[in-house]
Amino acid sequence: MSRRPVIAVIGAKDASVEALAEAEALGRGLVDAGFRVATGGLGGVMAAASRGARQADGWEEGRVVGVLPGASADDANPWVDVAVPTGMGYARNVILVAMADVVVAVGGGAGTLSEIAMAWQHHKPIVALELGEGWSARLAGERLDERRADAVVGVKDAAEAVEVVLGLLGR
Repeated sequence: MSRRPVIAVIGAKDASVEALAEAEALGRGLVDAGFRVATGGLGGVMAAASRGARQADGWEEGRVVGVLPGASADDANPWVDVAVPTGMGYARNVILVAMADVVVAVGGGAGTLSEIAMAWQHHKPIVALELGEGWSARLAGERLDERRADAVVGVKDAAEAVEVVLGLLGR
């Protein structure tokens, strides 16, 4: 059996109601499509995606991973199955991005922007929801480097994001 692909869902702790709803639908859709969902393990978009993933019909233990900035697994939101305490603060973003097969951004501020930049540096496909004022909306459709053909794939909603992820991974 091959490894189950990991999709990192990134976004702000203080996200809008619309972003939280899309993140929850995204988590659910990704798990039902057969993926493992990884987040930063805390609140906001991270908690919403984790909650949606746990509510998915296809959920089973181990499908929701939280890569935490602190040293305690107890900091994870209640929907995380596997808590990875790093004690690394924002540097944990490197681990989250490196373990992902695709990174999906939902809104987001400076932390999300740093994760997008790391995904770009790691040559990871980036999907961005075109909602709100966050970095996902600002960068959707942008080519980050004129020397490379890849771009941040902009999508309207969680359902389209899942379809794009499936296409990116040839499923």
